Amino acid sequence: MKLHFVVLLLFTLLISCSPTSNTEENSISVAVEADDSATEPVPEEKNTVAIDSDEALIATALMAAPEASRADCKVIGYNMAGEFVTLREGTNEFICLADDPKKEGFSAACYHKSLDPFMARGRELKAEGKNHNEIFDIREKEAKAGTLDMGKTGATLHIYYGKESTYDPETNLVDGAKYRYVVYMPFATAASTGLPESPIAPNHPWIMNPGTHRAHIMISPINE
Repeated sequence: MKLHFVVLLLFTLLISCSPTSNTEENSISVAVEADDSATEPVPEEKNTVAIDSDEALIATALMAAPEASRADCKVIGYNMAGEFVTLREGTNEFICLADDPKKEGFSAACYHKSLDPFMARGRELKAEGKNHNEIFDIREKEAKAGTLDMGKTGATLHIYYGKESTYDPETNLVDGAKYRYVVYMPFATAASTGLPESPIAPNHPWIMNPGTHRAHIMISPINE
């Protein structure tokens, strides 16, 4: 009887001394092995190519326009030969400005046709060698004098831009490009619009160059 008691006691002690972590270690080991054997997600392949033809310049420039209007937009800009030309005629209210193939990155724009005198004047002054401040001052003077047509109040400019200069020829989307929107309100101020003079949150509208010919509402993209 005493011998049975001793055997039972030793058996109980043996069980109680077994490391409880063994089961945990086994579980972790199994989890790690399962994780190692799991198939890692395959990154999606991008079917992007260089923007290296007039057709590609037109296709990507149109992406700056509202989707419903792209079919009838006029497209202007530098062609692959370096000439500033009309790349495609259009019939609606938008003019798209293609990316300059000689510059790094990508930047296309689409603006309401009533803004064309203002935009064209800027390009003309830039071609004359005027810098940003000089262009601003000249157009400010001309707008105040009434000799520069600033277009319709509320006319928009859509900018499609990014660091890459490649695109998907199936969708015409430029790799990593984003949108920025501008609404021109010549001589408007923070007081006349109720807008702040600097952005207070991502994607929040604000007024830039208030009180000048170039006053405009800015809507920048959300930073991801």
